[in-house]
Amino acid sequence: MMVEANRFDGVVMLTNCDKITPGMMMAAARLDIPAIIVTGGPMLSGSYRGRKVDVTAIFEAVGRLSAGEITEEELKRIEERAFPGCGSCNGMYTANTMACVAESIGLSLPGCASSLAVSSKKYRIAKMSGERIVKMVEEGLRPSDILMREAFENAITVDMALGGSTNAVLHLTAIADEAGVPLPLEVFDEIARRTPHICDMRPGGPHDLAELEAAGGIPAVMKVLEGLLHLDALTVTGRSVGENIRDAVIYDREVIRSLDNPVHREGGVALLKGNLAPNGAIVKVTAVPAEMLVHSGPARVFDSEEEAMRAILDGRIVEGDVVVIRYEGPKGGPGMREMLSPTAAIAGMGLIDSVALITDGRFSGATRGLCIGHVSPEAAAGGPIAAVREGDTIMIDVPRRILRVDLDEEELRRRLSGWKPKPPKISKGYLRRYSFLVQSADKGGTFMIP
Repeated sequence: MMVEANRFDGVVMLTNCDKITPGMMMAAARLDIPAIIVTGGPMLSGSYRGRKVDVTAIFEAVGRLSAGEITEEELKRIEERAFPGCGSCNGMYTANTMACVAESIGLSLPGCASSLAVSSKKYRIAKMSGERIVKMVEEGLRPSDILMREAFENAITVDMALGGSTNAVLHLTAIADEAGVPLPLEVFDEIARRTPHICDMRPGGPHDLAELEAAGGIPAVMKVLEGLLHLDALTVTGRSVGENIRDAVIYDREVIRSLDNPVHREGGVALLKGNLAPNGAIVKVTAVPAEMLVHSGPARVFDSEEEAMRAILDGRIVEGDVVVIRYEGPKGGPGMREMLSPTAAIAGMGLIDSVALITDGRFSGATRGLCIGHVSPEAAAGGPIAAVREGDTIMIDVPRRILRVDLDEEELRRRLSGWKPKPPKISKGYLRRYSFLVQSADKGGTFMIP
């Protein structure tokens, strides 16, 4: 709205945190005037008692406090030390995932994503971006010249190699919709199966963005992935991906591994389907304990995040359970709420190796464990997750990409035939209108145009 109102010839988009970066990428595609993205950069690493602490540590500490493992004073100390300065959370959470996506898709200058918020490099990239946008206007280089199918496949490939946030699936689907590029969920799974996970980043691994930056950043990651990328894809530099990464160097082979020495043989995200999610659900495989990749257990059903959180902190969730949180999707939330609190509480209470969580909502990039989100269609749209009852057996098989409830088709159909929509959580204003128009997560949470 602001860009069109001011009739700008081009725009430099300054962004950093989770939803702002993809929102601006959607706007760039929609406006289709010369645009370049400058992400604000990750913060320095926090430390408490000689160990890294970050946003994950804070949320999990809440669960540890409820389990009696730490004191309130220790929780306060962790909170104080987790964020040592400005910038996005320093793991491969959603903000940094989307910064890496912006760079690898071609909308940011090389090196932008991992350059720290407090670094002189970030200031240099900001200045260079300002200079570059003038040239882009003169050249007539627009997002539609960059955001082709090949660019999206490059971004997905890099994301899979990094083990990025599950939110990238949602956001890339929505950005592709704005760009007019068909991008079904199956593409993510196809690319994941052929792309090794080569960077063991937090929350699933030990490394943070400062270490990725020191190891060479996204240009170095793309150099390793060279044979899997579309090297002729155009970028905001006016040059191709191949030209941009020609001289990239990998400085630390432990942080950025080779293709023949990956952390995992396949990429970070998997698409699951079955009678519980006929249109798909997403799981961050690289953050799932190996013993939980195949799991079945009784459903513990909650119609809101708050209900589930109370049950977890009260100790009512036990080993083997499958926590189901529904009516938190795009329509039901409304706005597809983030389930970091319940997932972190499960981890903090020592249940990460024995309890699964399924939701039609989404997760923070900081989430770890067997946490399956974006279940589509969502409960508020009458999806099968709305028919699950307390005690139903949920079966999860990540290697085989299966998510199902142990009900025959007739019983599931009978339950859904009696389903009625719940009263909307928001009864007026923009969010009420949003809930009428928004589609489930498999469509990127985009609007249906009436």
